[in-house]
Amino acid sequence: MDNFLFPNSETYALVILPLFIFLARILDVSMGTIRIIFISKGFRYIAPIVGFFEIMIWLFAMVQIFQHLTNIIYYVAYAGGFATGTFIGIYIENKLSIGTEVIRIITPKNASKLVETLKSEGYGITKSYAEGVDGQQVSIIDRIIDRHDLPDVVEIIKKYDPHAFYSIEDVRVVSERIFPHKKQWYKGYHAGLFRYNRKGK
Repeated sequence: MDNFLFPNSETYALVILPLFIFLARILDVSMGTIRIIFISKGFRYIAPIVGFFEIMIWLFAMVQIFQHLTNIIYYVAYAGGFATGTFIGIYIENKLSIGTEVIRIITPKNASKLVETLKSEGYGITKSYAEGVDGQQVSIIDRIIDRHDLPDVVEIIKKYDPHAFYSIEDVRVVSERIFPHKKQWYKGYHAGLFRYNRKGK
């Protein structure tokens, strides 16, 4: 009876090793997605560490592929791990919700209630007026938010004006921001990356 603990066993070649390649690809692709996010958000010290482990895992998978170029099972395991790792990486990125965003709201309606509600949540906003394509006056509301608060803000917008236009953009650095006092697991870790000190302080 074959023992999967021995590299020359058929079980090892057809089951264990392809599974290792599959899992390795999931790990390195997921880490690659997170590394790119860290780079875009300014985590210049953490991104290289993630990249180090990412490439080490990738090399392990590639060595196994090159040693078994005639076995289609390894190709399938490699490609399947890549696809699965991409999905998991996106899922992790959504769960982390790292970063800061600016949401811009344009509404032709009286925005006083919307503004009051947004302010009551503890965030600062900037409100201005402009002229729409039909000459109608519209309100433009800009608000800087933590990414994890985005669903709540969108819900407020839809509540007061379901037809309001809004756009969302990533922000790399913000200065003198006004955010509500909420406990966030990553706040002490990366908040300094998004804040400039005032001159003279």
